[in-house]
Amino acid sequence: MLQVAAYCRVSTDKEDQANSFEAQQRYFHDYIERQPDWELQGIYADEGISGTSTRKRVEFNKMLHAAEMGQIDLIVTKEVSRFARNTVDALQITRDLLKRKVGVLFLSDNIDTRDDDINLRLAMMSTFAEEESRKTSKRSKWGQMRSMEQGVVFGGSLLGYDVVGGKMSINPEGAEIVRLIFHKYLQERKGCSTIAKELREAGILSSKGNCLWSSATVTKILKNEKYCGDLIQKKTYTPDVLTHEKKYNHGDEPLVELKDHHEPIIDRETWQAVQRELYRRNTAKGSGGHGNRYPLSGKIRCGECGKSFVSRTKKRKDGSSYKRWCCFTATNEGLRRTDGAGNPMGCSVGRQIRDDIAMDILRRSVNAVTLDKKAIISNLTRIVESVLASGEDSGEQELRRLEIELEKLQARNDTIHDRFFDESISKADFQRAKARCEGEINRVQEKITAIKQRQALNTDTQTLKPDIRSAITGIVSGRTANDAFYGHLLQQMTVYQDGRVEVALNLLPAKWTCVLDGLEKYRAKIGAHSASSVPMSVSSPFSSG
Repeated sequence: MLQVAAYCRVSTDKEDQANSFEAQQRYFHDYIERQPDWELQGIYADEGISGTSTRKRVEFNKMLHAAEMGQIDLIVTKEVSRFARNTVDALQITRDLLKRKVGVLFLSDNIDTRDDDINLRLAMMSTFAEEESRKTSKRSKWGQMRSMEQGVVFGGSLLGYDVVGGKMSINPEGAEIVRLIFHKYLQERKGCSTIAKELREAGILSSKGNCLWSSATVTKILKNEKYCGDLIQKKTYTPDVLTHEKKYNHGDEPLVELKDHHEPIIDRETWQAVQRELYRRNTAKGSGGHGNRYPLSGKIRCGECGKSFVSRTKKRKDGSSYKRWCCFTATNEGLRRTDGAGNPMGCSVGRQIRDDIAMDILRRSVNAVTLDKKAIISNLTRIVESVLASGEDSGEQELRRLEIELEKLQARNDTIHDRFFDESISKADFQRAKARCEGEINRVQEKITAIKQRQALNTDTQTLKPDIRSAITGIVSGRTANDAFYGHLLQQMTVYQDGRVEVALNLLPAKWTCVLDGLEKYRAKIGAHSASSVPMSVSSPFSSG
């Protein structure tokens, strides 16, 4: 008996009773029962899911898995458009199934993948289905754009506003929270992290129904133009109808901007003042964010929650200041506890470590390692020189290949223009082909530029070698070592609740530990090394062979 499965994709149109799950189920059940030597393995259906993507079709993927396990010999479905509108998907899936001796029968299209001419017929049918999908998407986008221009809101509700039927109305409870955030930022001069912390401590729920406020959430609210009554839509778009993957719109498509679209929660003057203040504070911080401004940036981790430590500047009573490192989670959410909704939040590591103490711990860790400096200098120099030597291959062959490829692409681009001027292709096809070709040209040109830059750099390799050895000697000997150098040696520093600080150095399997003696004094006490924790006697971190 042939094990036969049926697949149907149920229409999203509630009035389309002919394509309802019950109707299709009856149809396929009766059809398979009428065939001699066929036995129904199962009916798989995905309700209201577009045929342009297979990733989210749960039942479809479940059916494919059953076929892979040898439980299905034949799949019966209504038509190609119900199975896959993407040519690549349709051909690939049916070919994969045929490799496992599983056929697919498209009833309405009269296509059986077990036939000899299947590849040609399926390609033709799937191409038509794909084009229909593109046309449908284009019509949908056009209608959506017109609706946006008329003020219809696409998207869900947000803090302070309810969105129902494409219209925005103020939610009084949420609006009060929004006004509170703006007041704290502009009038009380508080930062976004401080505001988030106060909201968490007050048990105020966010639009998601929890107390997990963060500085990023507060910043997003302060920047949202909807709160002053304006509406900007199409901030994201879908470039490919087949994948349905969204991208941020950075000028790729026109935005839909409507001023005074709905009732504001924040008056325009206040909102604009907040935007100026956001810009001023961000500018005052420099480039913004910690990045790699400090040797220890991103390298101190919390031993409890795993988040990075962030730097904060603290002032002393005498007016001087110092930098300290704190757990990101504890800084933003406080100590470990549950919020009003019962969700866990915060971190139990309340410890802070002063920057100069952390650097002292790092230096002691490095100095605790017994190093054969002469061997290190020799091996480091050899490694650097070998890296430089590997780059001395001028890449002439690759350069010639890329230049030939560039000539072909430029010729193809000329042909595309000629075909358009001869009216051999439509404007839409011309634009697609032109964009694709120019993208490939840019890619090849970037590779050519990179090779030429590498060639220019390689000409100075021989003259650099004595300087390289001298620089390495100075660093390893400690004459030119600075905080940045020690920062490069550090792989990770982990701070635990009990005061332990664990240091892992690059190129070394061993870990070095110390204990912080009293958080209030920010003092580091060097701990005794146990046999299990730190065997730090290393003759050379490099092999001599």
